[in-house]
Amino acid sequence: MNTLSAHLELGCINTLRVDRDTAPGIYLMAEDELDVLLPGQYVTEAMVQDTLVDVFLYTDSEDRLVATTLKPTAMLDEFALFEVVDVAPFGAFMNWGLTKDLLVPNMFQKTPFVVGEKRFIKVIYDERTHRLVGTEKLGEFFERRVKGLTVNKEAEILIIAKTPLGFKCIVSEKYEGLIYHNEIFENLELGDKRIAYVKTIRKDGNIDLSLQKPGGKQSGGSHEKVLTLLKYNGGTMPYNYKSDAELIKDTFGLSKKDFKRSLTTLVDSNKIEVKDTGIYIKD
Repeated sequence: MNTLSAHLELGCINTLRVDRDTAPGIYLMAEDELDVLLPGQYVTEAMVQDTLVDVFLYTDSEDRLVATTLKPTAMLDEFALFEVVDVAPFGAFMNWGLTKDLLVPNMFQKTPFVVGEKRFIKVIYDERTHRLVGTEKLGEFFERRVKGLTVNKEAEILIIAKTPLGFKCIVSEKYEGLIYHNEIFENLELGDKRIAYVKTIRKDGNIDLSLQKPGGKQSGGSHEKVLTLLKYNGGTMPYNYKSDAELIKDTFGLSKKDFKRSLTTLVDSNKIEVKDTGIYIKD
């Protein structure tokens, strides 16, 4: 059973008691007897006096604290992938599942935002305006003294950005990591969650990662990389011995010579067949 929240907490799910019904909606009260409006559009017949309701608290267009039964894409201090729905001279607005969009002020943007694109941001409390806002500048939020992780240890990661070197990740929800492009043999998208393995912990606290388990089958050779990527793509890919060398390098991270050798190894072991239309995993 839910427990009544002691205080009204901005940016979080609060469990509040139904206190009274009014024309605009119902007022919900915390244990300290401070209350907040839940607008009528979110009120249900089950929300009778003294029942407990789980709501998210944020501020409306007039900076008043307000409740909603909708759950945002991310809450206070959480990271998520957001879509840009509007831009203004002072910042960009992101769709986060609520009636009021989340503002990312210009000072919290790395590069100008464009309507329709997606950015990975964190929801924070802005001390200047006393509002919830988003920030793309995540560096200051990462811990630099890595604890509990060692080389080859498994860690949960979240893909947050694509850079010229590789994909940036959040590691174990508090560290910054990187997977280099030439070590990626599967399709990655922003917002993906994966299990990765620590390769190196740098002096600045950044972590180099690998998606292949150390000493495992996937790290056994280029033919295993080809097979892993094939499996990830449903068992077939439109490549063969005649495929362009640059395309092979971009897709598999292999030279054409190593790629052809890998195909031959897999064909000889009866794991795949190669046709003019592509590579196919055998059942």
